[in-house]
This record gives sequence, C-alpha cells and structure tokens, in this order.
Amino acid sequence: MAVVPVVRIQAQNFDVAAEIDGLRQGNADIGAIVTFSGICRDEAGTLAALELEHYPGMAEAEIGRIALQAVERWPLEGLVAIHRHGKVRPGENIVLVVAASKHRRAAFEAAEFLMDYLKSSAPFWKKEHLVDGGEGGWVDARISDDVAAQRWRK
Repeated sequence: MAVVPVVRIQAQNFDVAAEIDGLRQGNADIGAIVTFSGICRDEAGTLAALELEHYPGMAEAEIGRIALQAVERWPLEGLVAIHRHGKVRPGENIVLVVAASKHRRAAFEAAEFLMDYLKSSAPFWKKEHLVDGGEGGWVDARISDDVAAQRWRK
C-alpha cells in the first residue's frame, strides 16, 4: 500500500509525541523515525508573538504536493507535516515534520527535503509582534532557504 502523507494546517498547538505515536500505530516495519520541530524564538526577549498567515487551501495543496514528492522519492512508511497559522508565542511549536521508514537514511533525507521546501516554497507569511507593543514588520524570506532547497532539484 502506498504511503499517504498527512498534511495539516492548524491554529492549535500539536503534541509531537502523539503525532509520532499515531504514525507508528499498526506499522511494525518502521525502523526509523526522524522529526523536525520548528519552535518560535523570542529573539533575545523582543518578540511577543509571530503571526503566521497563509492562503487556506493553497498552503495545504503546496505542502501536499511536496510531501507526495517525498514519498515517491524515498521508501517511506509514513510522513506527517503540520504547520500552524495565527499568533504563535515564543516557545510554542510552529511546524512539525515526521518521516518514518525502515532505515534511517530515507527518513533523514525525506524530513530534510520536506523542511527545505516548507521554508522556501510553502505560502506562509510571518509578521512579528514585539514585546514593547510595536510591530516588527513582515519577516523576509532568506536566500539560504532557497539555496537549501536547490540541492534537491534534479
């Protein structure tokens, strides 16, 4: 049976351990699970919240497209991608990628591939809200994220 990636865009926080357990349920062939958790930083105490905006429907479709590429490219047993939207406070989860496979290399590479594309291609915009009550503005995309994603292109 082909792996169907789980992709969710949600406002509420998620439980990393519960997501891993859910992926493992009923699959004794999993020998490796690699996770990446992106967490909101406080930017040296200046950030009150990071507001994440997205185009509903478009964000899920783009992440789903990338996740399907990952399951076609590597022999995975499961793949989960969760990205939050709305206001996220420092210390809270923003994004989770869980890749499961029989062997570690496929899980590592698939998780890294998906995260590189999430950072460079997924339609999300980030706005900073500062502790002093001001707005830090919109966060610009980083060239380094585009460079990281380039290495996966054939």
